[in-house]
Amino acid sequence: MSMKPTYGSIGVKLVVLLIAAALLFAPFLFQDVRSIEVAARICIFIVLVASYDLLIGYTGIVSFAHTMFFGFGAYGAAILLKQMGPGWAPVVLGGLAGIALSLVIAVAIGLLSLRVKAIFFAMITLAAASVALVLASQLSHLTGGEDGITYSAPDLFKPATKLLVDAEGKVLKIAGVRMNGKIAAYYFVFLSSAVLFGLMLRLVGSPLGTVLKAIRENEARAEAIGYRVVAYRTFVFCISAVVASLAGTIYAVWLKYTGPETALSFDIMIDILLMVVIGGMGTMWGPVIGATLLVIAQYYLRDLMGAAAEAVSSVPLLPELLNPDRWLFWLGILFILLVYFFPKGIAGTAMEKGVRQ
Repeated sequence: MSMKPTYGSIGVKLVVLLIAAALLFAPFLFQDVRSIEVAARICIFIVLVASYDLLIGYTGIVSFAHTMFFGFGAYGAAILLKQMGPGWAPVVLGGLAGIALSLVIAVAIGLLSLRVKAIFFAMITLAAASVALVLASQLSHLTGGEDGITYSAPDLFKPATKLLVDAEGKVLKIAGVRMNGKIAAYYFVFLSSAVLFGLMLRLVGSPLGTVLKAIRENEARAEAIGYRVVAYRTFVFCISAVVASLAGTIYAVWLKYTGPETALSFDIMIDILLMVVIGGMGTMWGPVIGATLLVIAQYYLRDLMGAAAEAVSSVPLLPELLNPDRWLFWLGILFILLVYFFPKGIAGTAMEKGVRQ
């Protein structure tokens, strides 16, 4: 029996295509600073969540250490940018240092822990992430402690950098957007994220992706037909750690600040889990939708509720319910509704309904 994609799966891919187009042209469509910050954060979290989906969605591994690897990449670049000054050498060396540390920790955790039951592995990764957060806070001479590290990005990304100039030597404007270092920084984030996402998409579409799904569905059967389950799980754990580390490096270059709250906080891990659940596990399209929706909600739900509260100011009780300070309450309600109506996530549920025999 052949599987024919119909409206559900096609619709999901169209939505992803629209998101990609909006992110590609974000500097021209949304020219305020906040919107560009939102677009850059969406790009980075798409990669971060997709790399986590390699674990939980494609292999069935539950890990709470993903922010640790993200933090390794961020701190690697941040520390060297602070000590060596702005330039590409500290970015590359810091990124490589983050990858190396992530690989060492991932191999150690994988080989030592992936033989145990899932809940024990999850607890071990949680403990490792907690240790990393404590060390980042306490090694203040290296990491800046709770205050974090502020540094300068490479000169190419400075607002004063002129990428294109007009006849008078001034910064050229295209569609009202100045061609300076700020737009270079955004497209560095976008293109780097697109390349990493494309590589993960290629990975899950390869024979390795099929093996990972087989391990997720029935570990004992995969082991019985000759696949070394621990080796495969350790390998994908390492790949996921490397991609998360690279995402951290990209974010550090964009943000020009790295601290425990922006790179290692457990709040980031919760965001990743929410994005995976909202978008759908076991599909690379899910992280795109989940990351986009949650980041937009985090930045704009308060504003939307403020406008709604003003609009219904004459109605009893409603303005109090829609008070912007209650935005987390409404975000929780929306999350519950999404899980109820889309039990496999938006992309997962739609694609399941969108394929017929």
